[in-house]
Amino acid sequence: MNTELLEALNVLEKEKDISKETLLDAIENSLLNACKNHFGKADNIKLVMDRETCDYQLLAEKTVVETVEDKVEQISLEDARAIDSGYELGDVVQIPIESKSFGRIATQNAKNLILQKIREEERKVVYDQYFEKERDIVTGIVQRYVGRNISINLGKADAMLTENEQVKGEIFQPTERIKLYVVEVKNTTKGPRILVSRTHPELVKRLFEAEVTEVRDGIVEIKSIAREAGSRTKIAVWSNDPDVDPVGACVGMNGARVNAIVDELRGEKIDIINWSDNPAILIENALSPAKVISVMADPDEKTASVIVPDYQLSLAIGKEGQNARLAARLTGYKIDIKNETQAIESGELPENYLELMEGVYEEEMYEDGYEQDYEEDTEAICEETEEDGKE
Repeated sequence: MNTELLEALNVLEKEKDISKETLLDAIENSLLNACKNHFGKADNIKLVMDRETCDYQLLAEKTVVETVEDKVEQISLEDARAIDSGYELGDVVQIPIESKSFGRIATQNAKNLILQKIREEERKVVYDQYFEKERDIVTGIVQRYVGRNISINLGKADAMLTENEQVKGEIFQPTERIKLYVVEVKNTTKGPRILVSRTHPELVKRLFEAEVTEVRDGIVEIKSIAREAGSRTKIAVWSNDPDVDPVGACVGMNGARVNAIVDELRGEKIDIINWSDNPAILIENALSPAKVISVMADPDEKTASVIVPDYQLSLAIGKEGQNARLAARLTGYKIDIKNETQAIESGELPENYLELMEGVYEEEMYEDGYEQDYEEDTEAICEETEEDGKE
């Protein structure tokens, strides 16, 4: 038994996750290649290997002839009978070859062939491992900044978090552990090239799957997601079990589940709304926390006209149009938002609508915590609502 070789193969198999069979194939090829380098050809060389004990023997098969013209493939009758007196002309003699007799160049080439095969298999193993994690989240350790990119160690491989996939304002320290979304894994001659992201919307979805049992089990589905990385995300959820509240399941007791995800995203705000197959209801939910008077949706044109109270207009639109923009992405509809005054002017609401609704609005505004007249200072009220009414 070749104990040293067997132990070495077991160590390689365990540490690098390369199968022993693959390594033995590499050794066989390297030995045959060494024979070719040493003798000039290896057509008549035969390798006999016991894969259990790793014992091997190289045999040169030579034909018995009267006059030797090729020392590599032929042997004289006299020399053959010196080995065994029973040989006759035309017989094939198997002569053992000592691998120790190979020259330095042949030996070095054989060694390089084995090392090359090990490196190829190692890269393949790493590629297969991370290819399985494509479109999933992984935990990485920040190594260093390379220009504006960040080198991330994922364990057996490194990934580069490019500037385009970074959230503006996020600054990481070396050795810090962060979660990343694996966008793509490519196989290259230098090993797997792993593209990761902190801005991808699917990162939020995968974080909910990891944090919320109901989402992971398929009881609660995330139907749609819209994200402006580092600022705000809106997700629409649906429950396949009438006894399970999808929003409550994602929020968790005292907001524990959603807060864990917010912490991982460094304070990014998350709005969770109920999904509906009715586009009008879905759009109304998507514009939350703003209140909506009416929604007229056209499923064919994918457009919607929304009317909101005057004091809710800037809240519905959001800072720099963010709330309306995310709602449009979430629902897939082009949303046109008007306040009551604009709707009355366009004839969409009756002229006395404000008078009819005056008492209702005063009660709504009181419940929402407004203490000043919305007609005098609409902008200040909406800013307060935007800060206090968000999740």
